This record gives sequence, C-alpha cells and structure tokens, in this order.
Amino acid sequence: MMLYFVLSLILFLCMMILCLLGMFMYMTEKVFFLEWSMFSINSMELIYLILLDWLSLSFMVVVLFISSLVIFYSKSYMLLDLNKNRFILMVFLFVLSMIFMIISPNLFSILLGWDGLGLVSFCLVIYFQNVKSNNSGLLTILSNRLGDGILLLLLAWMLNLSSLNFYLFYFKMVDMSILKLMGILLILVSITKSAQIPFSAWLPAAMAAPTPVSALVHSSTLVTAGVYLLIRFYNLLFISDSLKYLLLLGIVTMFMSGISALFEFDMKKIIALSTLSQLGLMISTLGLSLVSLSMFHLMTHAFFKALLFLCAGSMIHSFYNFQDIRYLGGAMKYMPITFSCFMVSNLSLMGMFFMSGFYSKDLILEMMSMKFMNLFIYVIFYICILLTLLYSIRLMFMSFFNYSNFFILMEFHDEDKFMGLGMFGLMLMSIFSGSILKWMLNYTIKFIYLKKVMKFMVIYFLILGLIFSFLLIVNYNYFKNLLFFFFCNNYMWFLSLITVFSMNYYILNLGKNVIKILDMGWSEYLIKLNILMNFNISMNFFLKFQKNLIKIFLLIFILLIFFIYLMF
Repeated sequence: MMLYFVLSLILFLCMMILCLLGMFMYMTEKVFFLEWSMFSINSMELIYLILLDWLSLSFMVVVLFISSLVIFYSKSYMLLDLNKNRFILMVFLFVLSMIFMIISPNLFSILLGWDGLGLVSFCLVIYFQNVKSNNSGLLTILSNRLGDGILLLLLAWMLNLSSLNFYLFYFKMVDMSILKLMGILLILVSITKSAQIPFSAWLPAAMAAPTPVSALVHSSTLVTAGVYLLIRFYNLLFISDSLKYLLLLGIVTMFMSGISALFEFDMKKIIALSTLSQLGLMISTLGLSLVSLSMFHLMTHAFFKALLFLCAGSMIHSFYNFQDIRYLGGAMKYMPITFSCFMVSNLSLMGMFFMSGFYSKDLILEMMSMKFMNLFIYVIFYICILLTLLYSIRLMFMSFFNYSNFFILMEFHDEDKFMGLGMFGLMLMSIFSGSILKWMLNYTIKFIYLKKVMKFMVIYFLILGLIFSFLLIVNYNYFKNLLFFFFCNNYMWFLSLITVFSMNYYILNLGKNVIKILDMGWSEYLIKLNILMNFNISMNFFLKFQKNLIKIFLLIFILLIFFIYLMF
C-alpha cells in the first residue's frame, strides 16, 4: 500500500512545480518549445516535440492534482482487492498518457498519448473481469479505435501542409477544400473520444470500471482529451468554417444526456450522463467561438465531477456495493461527511451562486445570449441547464433525503481518513477553483449588455427547475407508465442499441462467419489442405531421388554414354 502513497506524493509535488512554472509563463507571456532528437539515421531524423505554455501547464496542474487525490483515495477504496498493485500501475500509465497528449504540439506525438489513453482505459474497464465488464470494455475500445483510425487519416492529410505541427500552419497558402476536410476529420476524432452523438453509448458503459477510475476518466483524462484537442486546433476549425457542426453536435448531446439522466436508476450512470451533458456544453461553447470560456469550464468541471464520483464510491462502499438509487435513501444522518461533499459537488454542477461551476456556466450563458443566433438554440441552451438542475436534485433526493429504502443490517459509516482527505481536497477546489481561475487567468468580461429578462433568465430557470423537480419526484410513476417515452430515454434514445448492434455486433458476427467458412469450413479442405497434400506428394517424390543420389547419377551417366554411342 506504500506504492499508493508514494505515487500520490510524487504527482502532488509535480503539480506544485508545474503550477509555479505555469504562473510564471502566464505573467511573462512565454511559450517554450523543447526538441528532443531521439535518433538520426542517414537523412531521417526523429524529433520529439514538447510544447509548454500556460494553457498546457494549467491543464496539467488540474490533471495531476485530481490524480494525486484519486490515488490517495484508492489506497483505502481498493484495500481488499487482490490486484491492487496492478491497478495503481495502470492508473499511473493512464495519467502519463494524458500528460503526453497535453504537452504534444505534433499530431504524431499526440497519437502516442491518444492510443495510450484508449488502450489503458480498456484494461481498466475490464478490470473486474466479468461478462458486463468485458462487453463494456469491447464497446469502449471499438468506439475509441474508430477515432484512432480517423486520426491516422488526419495525420496523412496534414502531410499536405508539409508539417505535422499545428503551430506552424500557413493556412493562407492551403486550398480551402483540404482545410474543410481536415476540420471535419478533426471533429470526428474528438467526438469519438468525448462521446458526443452518435458515439455516446460507450460513456455510461465504461462505468464498469472501479469508481476511482471513473473519477479520473470523467473529470480530467479520457473524455476531456477530445475537447482539449479541439481547443488546441481551434484555428483550423475557425478557418475551415467547421464550428457550426460543433455547435449542433454539442447541443443535441446536451439535450439527449440531460433527458436520459432523468430516467436512469444507476447512480454512476447518472453522474456519467451529467459528464456527457457538460461535455456537450463545452463543445457547443467552442462552436460559439468562446474558446477561452470552454477551457475555463473544462478546468472547473474537472474538480466537482471527480468529487461527485468519489462521493458515489463512498456510498457504494456503505451500501454493500449497491448502485441503484431505488435502494438508497436516508443516508444524510449516517454519512455526514460524504453528504456535505456530495452537496457541494452537486450544487457546483448545478451552477449555484459562487460555487466553481457558477463562474464558468454564468459567463458561458451570458456570452451566448450576446451572440446572434437562432431562437431555438437559445431556448435549448436554457432547457439543458434546467435538465441539469432536475437530475441533480433527483439524485440528491433519492440518495439522501428520501425515506430509507435499503435492506436491514446495513452498516453505515463515513469512510476512513484516506478517502475523507481525498474528498475534502476536491471539495475545497469545487468551491474555490472557479474564483481562483477567474482572477488568476483573467476570465473577466467587462461589459455584457443584456435585456433585463435575459439577464434574469438563469434565476427564472432555477425557480422553474425547483418546481419541475418537485413535480417529477411526486409524479414519477406517471412518467414510467409512458413506456416508449421511458425506454427511449432510459436507453439514450436507443443509441446504445443502435451503435452496439449496427456497428459492433454485426462486424464481430461477420468476423465469426469468416472464420467459420474459411478456417473451419470446406475452403480449408478444398484449398489449403489440398495444396498441402499435393505439395507433400511432390516433395516425397523428389526425396526418393535425394536418398538414392549416387545410384541415380551412375545410371544417368551410363544412359548418357549409351545415348552418345547410338548417336555417333
């Protein structure tokens, strides 16, 4: 167990050093390019590029801080697990892959971290080695491999620009059709990793992984990698006029995940769908050209989402591994520390005043209100914020305020100091990170001119959300009786069925049939074994010649002499 503590401490110290370096680089407006010439053979030279600017360093600080606390928390959470050393090394590889991706300005080196994230996430999802984990892991890896394939296509197209480095583009000199195609490819790469529609099915399925892994995946590593890549390649998206596709994808994903979370009963899946909703918000914010606000929300969201998962893990421990919120309830008086952390993270997710989520969400909504856009998009934005409020209140009510719905002889307890300290560190950041980032990185907009009704729209929707959540909790059985409506939303608009059965099931079934026909069918006997048999016969024939070599040579010699005698 010492390994957990040592790794946690190393990551925390690295975070402190990078934090100071990031502040220095932000104040002095410096960017460092580091080149490491790995090897040189004749005229070919392989150079590994590292980019250090305030953006990459600030995101690395967030990743390392959350990782250190999650590993510290895992010390207690994985205490009784038989393979805890394997677990911690895989988590460390996961964080390392993310850091490789963050510091790479080059698509070739980004591929190293990108593939590492996909592979290690597969290993972590199938960690518990049962049928459900196996199915979830396959869905995760196949969805991510699709994105990896498109990334290789993008890599090939970037050779047209004579550089794989996205800092050295000369956009003005390139044909617009090439840029348009590259912009669409980049969006496809990012939405597979960030689980936007139609690739959303793998994100709730990845909940089969241990809870500390879910906290890392959903806060600062796997799913945020796609958003970070879009932020880095923002110039390409802007010039190729691809931002409108991002706006559409983000809004549809936000709406779908918000409604689906209202009809879900698995606690971890509700939190996963809330991540999907927030990712949709970040991507639609990018679609509105608000790139700095998207990064701001990415960093604030990481803290309260990691805390939400750690609180869920604490509750799962207390409720004897139950995740169904129908079996929870009344835990407030038994688990006060977990309850207070859960409340802080949930209020921050809802955008409650002066929590970290409020600073980024409020700015996004006000800047969105100032844009020239369709009324439909404006209304859907606010409806998605309302849905966030609804599923958060429902989760809080069912877990803590509802009447006790659990089994007898439950042993409720707040967790030990390791889990408590991990949650407490993230709770502080869930409260203060929004204001700290706003003041330090100067995310301040001086003049926002809006009508009174638009300025108070957030307040109106907060009040509306409270009324709707009360009606939803009271009349929930009525919604359950609308069977198609209920199942459509419970299965994410049947996305999980469509993607699994159309994309994965039929492809895997095709592979099975190919093996059945080729390797185990008549073709094996007619082609492969037939050739092998004829080859063996001919080889045996020639082998007989080889065994009687001297006798045959003498015979040939005598026949040759006899033939010459006859001829002459």
